[in-house]
Amino acid sequence: MSFRNINVPKMPGGGATSALVKLGLVAGLGVYGLANSLYNVEGGHRAIVFNRIIGVKEKVYPEGTHIMIPWFERPVIYDVRARPHLVESTSGSRDLQMVKIGLRVLTRPVADQLPTIYRTLGQNYNERVLPSIIHETLKTVVAQYNASQLITQRENVSREIRKILTERAAYFNMALDDVSITTLTFGKEFTAAIEAKQVAAQEAERAKFVVEKAEQDKQSAIIRAQGEAKSAQLIGDAISNNPAFITLRRIEASKEVAHILAASTNKVYLNSDELLLNLQNLNKESGKK
Repeated sequence: MSFRNINVPKMPGGGATSALVKLGLVAGLGVYGLANSLYNVEGGHRAIVFNRIIGVKEKVYPEGTHIMIPWFERPVIYDVRARPHLVESTSGSRDLQMVKIGLRVLTRPVADQLPTIYRTLGQNYNERVLPSIIHETLKTVVAQYNASQLITQRENVSREIRKILTERAAYFNMALDDVSITTLTFGKEFTAAIEAKQVAAQEAERAKFVVEKAEQDKQSAIIRAQGEAKSAQLIGDAISNNPAFITLRRIEASKEVAHILAASTNKVYLNSDELLLNLQNLNKESGKK
């Protein structure tokens, strides 16, 4: 049986259907191309474009929406904001003391050099560069100071570390915004020696204070004795020159006794002799003299 002579009936509207299919395919490809030809660069980020034909383009794209060729090009987004990194390193000081130092650095890539960074280091440039240069810099700087100088000259040590790190990071197209020493820990032996030294210094200061206090007490006693001697001399001169001086003193003493008794809540009866108010006897004594 031959099928050559069989006529197949044509479907009504077949041309319109194929046209709709083609139109749908074109529209789908257009939507796909449009959706994949746009990319966004968020705030604080920069983008570079990798082209399958020419490689990495030299242009750095700022924040906003940009156009690319689908499949032929793809964007590489970099965060150009400063990010903190904490690194700890154990180094030896000039006097052979082991020092554990913690460093906090704020780093960011140089935006204009992002194509070079991508070619040489990739996107994880921090993990590839920072640990090595920080450890090397810390060992170099710490070896120039004694353990005690690391404490007393901490600001100078931090400044020198920052200077060297900035120069090393610039070689890799990275910028350092801040470098600070967070921790500084010494060995147990050195820590015990420092504590013993502080205790000895405090004991010496205490002994010095005791000696100075004794000297001051001595000078005070001398001055007090000289004052009492001078007072006794003045009183003796006053008595010899004017006998009424004793009478005046007795009156003052009686006034003080009377004031104390008046302020007391108890009732006390005293005669004039005990109260030192026997003024008639005083007049008699003065008359005799």
